[in-house]
Amino acid sequence: MSTTQEPIHILGAGLAGSEAALQLAKRGHVVKLYEMKPLTKSPAHHNDHFAEIVCSNSLGSQNTEEDVTASGLLKEELEQLDCELLKIAKKVALPAGKALAVDRERFAQLVTERIEAEPRIEVISEVVEQIPEDGLIIIATGPMTAPGLVQAFSELLQEDQLYFFDAASPIIARDSINFDIAFYQDRYNADRSDTDDADRLSQEGSYINCPLEKPHYEALLDILINGEKTELKSFEKESASYFESCLPVEVLASRGPETLRFGPMKPVGLADPRSGGKRPYAVVQLRQDNAEGTLYNMVGFQTNLKWGAQKQMIQLIPGLENAEVVRFGVMHRNTFINSPKVLEPTLQLKAHPRIFFAGQLTGTEGYTESIATGLMAALNLHRVHAGQAPVTLPRVVMLGALLHYITRIEAVKQGFQPINSNWGILPELPEGSFKRKDKKARNRLHRIRSIQTLTDWLLAHGSVEACVPAS
Repeated sequence: MSTTQEPIHILGAGLAGSEAALQLAKRGHVVKLYEMKPLTKSPAHHNDHFAEIVCSNSLGSQNTEEDVTASGLLKEELEQLDCELLKIAKKVALPAGKALAVDRERFAQLVTERIEAEPRIEVISEVVEQIPEDGLIIIATGPMTAPGLVQAFSELLQEDQLYFFDAASPIIARDSINFDIAFYQDRYNADRSDTDDADRLSQEGSYINCPLEKPHYEALLDILINGEKTELKSFEKESASYFESCLPVEVLASRGPETLRFGPMKPVGLADPRSGGKRPYAVVQLRQDNAEGTLYNMVGFQTNLKWGAQKQMIQLIPGLENAEVVRFGVMHRNTFINSPKVLEPTLQLKAHPRIFFAGQLTGTEGYTESIATGLMAALNLHRVHAGQAPVTLPRVVMLGALLHYITRIEAVKQGFQPINSNWGILPELPEGSFKRKDKKARNRLHRIRSIQTLTDWLLAHGSVEACVPAS
């Protein structure tokens, strides 16, 4: 493959932008990489390097033969896709059990040195506030995008504003819910006079309901009010007024002991089939979160509680005592686009296919996920540049499932919220292939299916195109 001279623009040299730049450079493209550091820094940045990890030193878990995780599977897929930042991370890995923890400073330094040494990448230190008017573009400016560029996004996407905070409730895997207690039912749809037909009452409806008696409700209030909470950073507090209409559940709880019972936990119109059709004292409702019905979110439970307190709170709820939490609730600043409405699974804008988005702006959470979207955006931009159709990964592959999930059309009406890699976004395994309660066996089967599928896909696509030999 001969090198191509027409520049490609990448906005942002975080994890996604850095991975994209390196992927394109090794395929022979000339890349213009725009990064506001070291000219200026956002309130979350601390050094001048690219690919800065600002919140944690861990890129998540790694797989073993016995212990398979969703994050570990995503890393295995990235290895198959020849991910550059993952190679660098493993060079600076620190002892952390099964997690891939890195020396953050050294990791960012090595990524920066690698990019600056690449002759096909031109680094431009500039605060970009307008989208380039021509050429192919990857936008990966992250959750702290400059205000001028955020306004440019709004105009480009014809959205009044982007989403300035995650205000998301916990998401639960359906197969971990105890249906000896929880029941399906829509409000006011239960016929109280027909209390003998418990099966009918428990099987009809779009919502899963977890009934609480007064002691459970009071214990839940205690955790909500007194549980340890994550404080908003100063720059987040300035924008917190956006969420008066979407308050954290603990704020509602603090406004009086009955507030939640007249709000998101109101039991009105519900009949518990296991109590002869009586109305519960309070109820936690879960609403379907994906088309497959494998994930459900807790209605009205967006929260600033720390994850330990959230887990304790969730396990107090009857029916959720053994719940598998796919994503904990969050309430923090995180600019992202309305991907289901505007983005293709190829990471191209529907209305402007020359423009790709990657990283947290797409609605993915997690460092590994940011790297993965940067890689996939680069692969598809490379194909478009060559006059080829962009590709999507199969949905049984974790990265394919993630990109499908953030662009699924049904989320347009549901209210889109970011997510990371998890088992619930994958298509279900064949019936009877594992025992329902054997989650380790389920995870191993997902891994086998994903890795084999990706291997076959790479063979069919020429191992994601031949790369230019290192010069």
